[in-house]
Amino acid sequence: MSEPTNTLRPSRTGPGARKTTSKSGRSRAREFVLQALYQHLVGGNSAEAIDAFTRDLSGFHKADAAHYSAVLHGCINTAADLDALITPLLDRKLAEISPIEHAAMWIGAFEFQHCADVPWRVVLNECIELAKEFGGTDGHKYVNGVLGGLAPQLRAAEVAADQGR
Repeated sequence: MSEPTNTLRPSRTGPGARKTTSKSGRSRAREFVLQALYQHLVGGNSAEAIDAFTRDLSGFHKADAAHYSAVLHGCINTAADLDALITPLLDRKLAEISPIEHAAMWIGAFEFQHCADVPWRVVLNECIELAKEFGGTDGHKYVNGVLGGLAPQLRAAEVAADQGR
């Protein structure tokens, strides 16, 4: 088994970069989950090795460790199910999706299914922000389209209630 790869760095730097604000523990947890899932998707590393590596990273103590653990292990353990949910909404083969977008969509689909305490709009916005911060130029638009299409399927009552307002 290989060592986990280096951590991802935000792709937005310089004058146009997003201003750093105080992030919630769950937002930080999602960032670490995204990095860990990237290692899993690109390097094929085991969940246990990635988890141990990630927990030693600078700043992890500010993350919601329970949420991180639930989402990371949940995504890896249900990867085939998550892919089955995502694939019908894609306009290309899953193998052609960037690992960042793929990981962000896994996080969103998993949270839609298993984190009912997190409003669907929060899940969607958090995943879009992850794709903006770590992904390619327009990757966040793709994540938005796929997860925006998945939300009514997985959170039908909540989405309908929001649309009724």
